[in-house]
Amino acid sequence: MDGPVGLVLLVSLVMAVGVVGTVVPLVPGLALVAAAAAGYGLAEGFGTVGVAAMIVIVALGLAGTAAGVVVPGRAAGRTGATRGSLLLGALGAVVGFFVVPVVGLPLGGAVGIYVGERLRSGASAVAWRTTKATLLAFGLASLLQLLAGIAMVLTWLAWVLAG
Repeated sequence: MDGPVGLVLLVSLVMAVGVVGTVVPLVPGLALVAAAAAGYGLAEGFGTVGVAAMIVIVALGLAGTAAGVVVPGRAAGRTGATRGSLLLGALGAVVGFFVVPVVGLPLGGAVGIYVGERLRSGASAVAWRTTKATLLAFGLASLLQLLAGIAMVLTWLAWVLAG
């Protein structure tokens, strides 16, 4: 992989891993896409188009990252989930990740939120409603991050094609 073609292929591969990372936990998705674009700019030069593209890429990355935090937090707050239940969900996700490969992280997170809300409210229906709403919000946040990652890659591709 010599020259610009090799660089474009390498950056494309890193960006593909980053986009996958928007839906696969523990891979720094949007940050990886932005870092790959910045690496391309450092290697090939930014120029006017590159600077504009990087501004758009960084803005999309920040917006996608914010969505990953804000959307689930608001949904959990609307349903009455407590910080303790969310922390229990995070703990359950970490434990689940190591106990049950692949599906353990979301499964452990859901169980943690449910247990926290069941202990708080004493009602299965309330705990399930809160857990379901929070999980749907995490799904929406993942979708928004995926779309941001794709838009970032398309912005970089436009930059490459314009150069």
